[in-house]
Amino acid sequence: MKITEVEAIYLRIPDLDAAQCDGTQDTLVIRIHTDEGITGVGEVDSSPLVAKAVVDAPASHSIAVGLRSLLIGENPIEIERLWDKMYRGTIYFGRSGPALHAMSGVDIALWDIFGKAMNRPVCEMMGGVFNSKLKAYASALMPDTVDEAAHMAERYAKLGYRAMKFGWGPIGKDPKFDEEQIKAIRNAVGDEIDIMIDAGLAWDLKGALRMAEVYEKYKVYWLEEPVHSNDIKGYHELSRRTSISIAGGEQESGRLAFQRLLDEGGLDIIQPDLARVGGLTEGKRIAYLAYDRHKKIVPHAFKTGILVAASTHFAAAIPNGFMIEHTVSTSPLARDLVSREVEFKDGYVNVPLSRPGLGIEINETVLNRYRVG
Repeated sequence: MKITEVEAIYLRIPDLDAAQCDGTQDTLVIRIHTDEGITGVGEVDSSPLVAKAVVDAPASHSIAVGLRSLLIGENPIEIERLWDKMYRGTIYFGRSGPALHAMSGVDIALWDIFGKAMNRPVCEMMGGVFNSKLKAYASALMPDTVDEAAHMAERYAKLGYRAMKFGWGPIGKDPKFDEEQIKAIRNAVGDEIDIMIDAGLAWDLKGALRMAEVYEKYKVYWLEEPVHSNDIKGYHELSRRTSISIAGGEQESGRLAFQRLLDEGGLDIIQPDLARVGGLTEGKRIAYLAYDRHKKIVPHAFKTGILVAASTHFAAAIPNGFMIEHTVSTSPLARDLVSREVEFKDGYVNVPLSRPGLGIEINETVLNRYRVG
């Protein structure tokens, strides 16, 4: 089998609000075609047009080459070798950031092809199914009012979610208001539902310590990115001094960054975004870094059903996977791009073991509606 084309497709809703931290407003879809008629699909979580340039760029010299040029004519099931070829071919402008972001979408699409070619689900092709059922947490932006936060929590509980996360928005602007928010959420859903807070890099160490003490009272399961992603010492001190699990890593790309978060930052839960970190291939390497250190891993996935599917297969195929992120965004890209999505029921997703590859189908009408260029 040979790769015949690599498409980087920019999708964008017309009324995008760049002030919102909502990654479901636009995205970059990767579609890889082969001479045997098998097509794989992946997704990139980055600035879409920056990542698209990484894919489409013509060769400059041997270590400054666009991914498309590196992949045309290659055998798509040689995934490890192609990962290394892309990494080496972009080393002048890559090694992390947008180059690895773009590689992530390509890598996911290659695994989709591999599964389809073998007529097996991706998680089996990655080495086997540790978890066929995974808890899925409702993931949403924190609203601006206490009442709205309580109503949102009640709504997600009624939808069957047994875990939910609220992030960014007004968090970090007023500690009294932050406590009112978490108190209202906890009162709305009771003690049996896991609640997580994504602070969105809101505080310095002292501010994070103060709020961790508050969140402990309301049994917050994890506190995500409370300090800047570069504040490794802050992460370490916070992890040492609070009983709440400290989570982070969605900003990072590549396993070396996660090794630093684990060994120097002392994080309890790491959150690689498979559409940013280097795809399923690099994601599995990161998972075993965490596994060797007895740490948990929950993939970040605030995009479309493509990334949700990839994250589901990933969490199923690693020994320390137990939960996935499940965005409740109403964006048509999040809700409608994938027409055959991973099933959610009673707080869990069931891994699509009966379908090959990622087990999803792209709604071509939606893709063409929001395609730019």
